[in-house]
Amino acid sequence: MSVALVTGSGGLIGSEAVRHFAGLGLDVVGIDNDMRRYFFGEDGSTSWSLERLGRDLGNAYTHFAVDIRDRDGLEQVFKKYGSDIAVVIHSAAQPSHDWAAKEPFTDFDVNAGGTLNMLENTRRHAIDAAFIHCSTNKVYGDRPNGLPLVELETRYELPEDHRWYQGITEEMSIDHSLHSVFGASKVAADVMVQEYGRYFDMKTACFRGGTLTGPAHSAAELHGFLAYLMRCVMEGRTYNLFGYKGKMVRDAIHSHDVLTAFEAFFRAPRSAEVYNLGGGRHSNTSHIEAFRIAEEITGREAQINYVEQNRTGDHQWYVSSMARFEAQYPDWKITYDVPMILREIYEANVDKWVAQP
Repeated sequence: MSVALVTGSGGLIGSEAVRHFAGLGLDVVGIDNDMRRYFFGEDGSTSWSLERLGRDLGNAYTHFAVDIRDRDGLEQVFKKYGSDIAVVIHSAAQPSHDWAAKEPFTDFDVNAGGTLNMLENTRRHAIDAAFIHCSTNKVYGDRPNGLPLVELETRYELPEDHRWYQGITEEMSIDHSLHSVFGASKVAADVMVQEYGRYFDMKTACFRGGTLTGPAHSAAELHGFLAYLMRCVMEGRTYNLFGYKGKMVRDAIHSHDVLTAFEAFFRAPRSAEVYNLGGGRHSNTSHIEAFRIAEEITGREAQINYVEQNRTGDHQWYVSSMARFEAQYPDWKITYDVPMILREIYEANVDKWVAQP
């Protein structure tokens, strides 16, 4: 028996990981206690996703409602499956800048402490497993905002002759920058994952994600940019747009493309690797551009409340370079772009997200 252990199994990446690795023939064990409900209220709850996983996958999926801060609870799960665990996909996290500032202890205990708990249990009970950590581009803090950006009609952009025009590489420093409380807790987790790879010779990878998205997102205002934007347009909600004239740029990668990257690493794992993970030049958008696409898809006008002050630590422009990962895994290819992603989000939720009379 080969087991894939997935934390945050009801979330966007977690649920996609459950389905993907079950499709490869692995028995999947999920860990998720729906803390997104605590973080973001009913909009953010993953209960619907967990119910769907149980219904769709049956005996191929086993669920544990364990908090990743609960060391004893986690250890019982690891002891049960032991060396049968072939891969750990650690996607559970507190993912919001704003929320972290309200409860720094909770944020750090979940993001940093929870990751350490997962690493140590993997070392003790399944040391040969590939350990895939969902990190974030926020480990670079506000460093990207120091780039020489040019303001265009609908977006900020980097000059074409800049070394990072095709995307920011892993060479960007994480030092001497403002991270936000959330970013700092994710830095701690990221560095610990690397350390377990080097110090204990484990097969670990940090994937520093840009905008990871898809129709399985429990879209909430504080987390889930493209899904929440589409939800607002579909429901007639007002979207609060924070700063930078709505011209801030994000690269977006569909959860399917994320999981094919994870599978590539699982099949040929390495030690203490770090990869930027995003849509790159193939799939990126500003808020203004995303609203236009969403309006075209839905036939509805977006309701936008512009707030002059940007969110602390928010990136003005971020496009990921996938060159390092692509060089090591040349068979991997990105398949979605932003219009495809937004249309799929719309089609998956057209019966659920409807305008209120």
